[in-house]
Amino acid sequence: MKPLRSEEIRGNWATVLLAWNGDDSLDMGRVADEIDVLLSMGVDGIYVFGSASEFHCVSDDEFLRVSECLAERCEAAAMPFQIGVSHMSATISLGRLEAIRHLAPGAIQVALPDWFAPSDEEIDNFFGRMSEAAGDIGLVLYNPPHAKRKLNCEELGRLAAKFPGLVGVKLAGGDGDWYGAMKKHAGGLSVFVPGHHLATGMARGAHGAYSNVACLNPKAAQQWTHLMTTDSAAALELEGRIRGFIVDHMVPFIVEGHYCDAACDRLLALIGGWADVGERMRWPYRAIPVGEVPRLRGIAREVLPEFFG
Repeated sequence: MKPLRSEEIRGNWATVLLAWNGDDSLDMGRVADEIDVLLSMGVDGIYVFGSASEFHCVSDDEFLRVSECLAERCEAAAMPFQIGVSHMSATISLGRLEAIRHLAPGAIQVALPDWFAPSDEEIDNFFGRMSEAAGDIGLVLYNPPHAKRKLNCEELGRLAAKFPGLVGVKLAGGDGDWYGAMKKHAGGLSVFVPGHHLATGMARGAHGAYSNVACLNPKAAQQWTHLMTTDSAAALELEGRIRGFIVDHMVPFIVEGHYCDAACDRLLALIGGWADVGERMRWPYRAIPVGEVPRLRGIAREVLPEFFG
């Protein structure tokens, strides 16, 4: 696949959730089947090894096998795809980038080194080496709320100016002032925000989402993304219901139950029931009990009927 320019990274990107056997081994058959389902749903793009793909829990061999599977299937279907090489270790992150560069993803997602908070000079050292290794493939910075170093709009703009290979960012978003500052300082970047904020985000200048909403139903999330371009009022009304469901029924698992975000992404996929991703999270992380699914599916069907056609 040819490298994607910043203006080509748009819309609803669905993640690949890994499937684990009872002994914690990777079930590549179910992963391949899931990718095929995502391809059939006509999403704007597919990515792997963000947080929902548990990048922090896979071996280098598993990382490469999943990446090769995604690349092969997406190339055959002419589907844009991205691969994340994020890791707490910069050395491992660089090694993963070098291992998948030949697969020619449209872009490569990276996160800053995350044991100690890196200084500006250390961030430049990191991006310099990663950009050199990526060659003509663009980098998308994944800078989540829990990152040791969260970059503000001006810092992102400085980084984009210094490293033309940085084509996009994956961020928590912000208010109207934040979007204005992003446009001022980093207007050339593709800006992706959380899926359940996407209608508001796109109205303010965001370009898409690596979407938790697509975990619930990738096809419905794609239809909602299209609605944002044809009926913004209806899209915002649906966003209100999506946000309500996430805040009322997903966030408590994180805040009160101390489950990781990826456990909620997996739970959303189980509620949606669109692929056999399984209920397991890989050791040492806990999955939300599968017994929650029938109750939450009933609520979701009532609140978000568009996602259960």
